[in-house]
Amino acid sequence: MDTSKDIVQQHVSDELLQLVSFTIGTEEFGVDILKVQEINRMVDVTRVPNTPEYVDGIINLRGKVIPIIDLRRRFRMERKLKDKNTRIIVVELNGRVLGFVVDAVSEVLRIPKSVTEAPPPIIAGIDADYITAIAKLENHLLILLDLERILTVAECAENQAIAA
Repeated sequence: MDTSKDIVQQHVSDELLQLVSFTIGTEEFGVDILKVQEINRMVDVTRVPNTPEYVDGIINLRGKVIPIIDLRRRFRMERKLKDKNTRIIVVELNGRVLGFVVDAVSEVLRIPKSVTEAPPPIIAGIDADYITAIAKLENHLLILLDLERILTVAECAENQAIAA
């Protein structure tokens, strides 16, 4: 006989995560689909002087000026020329709209929460504060990111000031 604890445990393990997956370099990342407003092709970005190196600049998105963050630079990876696969993932974080540049958007995934686990304490190349979990998929690992941790509150305010 199932106890209520067993039912809750089963429900948690059956919970599905809906993610937008994308690549930066050879790594695949995922973010909660509910945080994503839209995904756009790369457009011309207007540079803004004296901004942090990970800020590409600003764009006009249907009359709203939004800052564009290069996730490669935010993760301290080398710059890459934008190409036909480069995308801007537009998100809303803490009431502010931002765009994140990624190498390519892969797909929308629905994965069971049970295939995820906490990240190991030391992860080379990426600040572990951004990572919520690692998903073990059939033939690769998917790094799940917490977009709200990618930029601190102060950085979000600074980026909003750049857009203003």
